[in-house]
Amino acid sequence: MSSNPPSGMIATDMRFHTEYLTFHTQSHRQYINITSEVEKALGKSGMILVSAMHITAGVWVNDAEDGLIADIDEWLEKLAPYRENYRHHRTGEANGDSHLKSLLVHHQVIVPVTDGKLDFGPWQQVYYAEFDGQRPKRVIIKVMGE
Repeated sequence: MSSNPPSGMIATDMRFHTEYLTFHTQSHRQYINITSEVEKALGKSGMILVSAMHITAGVWVNDAEDGLIADIDEWLEKLAPYRENYRHHRTGEANGDSHLKSLLVHHQVIVPVTDGKLDFGPWQQVYYAEFDGQRPKRVIIKVMGE
């Protein structure tokens, strides 16, 4: 079996790097700009995956503006308000709304990396969204590239 790439393809030495962030938020819901932590894990080029490792948290890319963060929080609370009658609460948990909020913002993002920098558009930042906090939670950062 040949180790040469198929015709028309360029051989690259793909490398992977993994880091974990741990958060213990002071409030039940909290939004944390984690762009600087993500940047610290970068290589020269490739892609970087940032993923919440819990089903009541999320990760997104958007503008780092306090008014927008407040608008997002308000919007999420309207779409998935806290209430006592979620079926999930019959299991002994009281975080049904946190699971729904996580679905709305997703649990991971992939960002391209070019010349050792996150290849963002204007104003874009990476946020960790906690919907059931006040206990340790983790985020994985997986760098894929050269």
